[in-house]
Amino acid sequence: MRLSDFLETWDGHETENRFSRVIIIGLLVICVITSLAAWRTERSIILVPPTLTKEVEVTRTSASSEFKESWGLFLAELLGNTTPANADFLKTAIEPLLAPDIYRTVLDAMTDQIKAIKMDRVAISFTPRHVDYESETDKVFVSGELKSQGPSSKPDVKPRTYEFTIVIKNYRPRLEFIDVYPEEPRTLERLKVLQSQQRATKP
Repeated sequence: MRLSDFLETWDGHETENRFSRVIIIGLLVICVITSLAAWRTERSIILVPPTLTKEVEVTRTSASSEFKESWGLFLAELLGNTTPANADFLKTAIEPLLAPDIYRTVLDAMTDQIKAIKMDRVAISFTPRHVDYESETDKVFVSGELKSQGPSSKPDVKPRTYEFTIVIKNYRPRLEFIDVYPEEPRTLERLKVLQSQQRATKP
């Protein structure tokens, strides 16, 4: 019997219906699996930030080192270039980026510094020289020179390093750690050197 003749019979219709149901169920399973895979897959966004010349990648919970270096440089220049006129703005600009654990501490420290800058009428400018990312600690180090000058004093130039830990939450950067000090970046390699020097100087 030919297939076309068989399909015209009652048994042929029943067989075709059963076969169609199997195909439909299979397609539904494939659609569900595809939807779940698409929902669980991290979406990547490609950006070209203004302080870099190449693309960086950002997902919901992570970002490339270039992205973090770019934000570290931005934050260092934001914090390191302060005058009595823009001091209050800097506090407003950095506030949304702070993680809850350091929010109060950083804002209190900035409030004290802003009061001192306004009282002494000091202008501070920061010139970055190096930006480094340490993958082992997920830290960004921005080092350079900080120049401060009062209304009737000579410029005072000192080395300065800004150290940040920047994480990504829902595609947005969040500052979880910040430290500022007048020396070279405290990378793991430099900390090991300092520790060995301290052991060597102990009697």
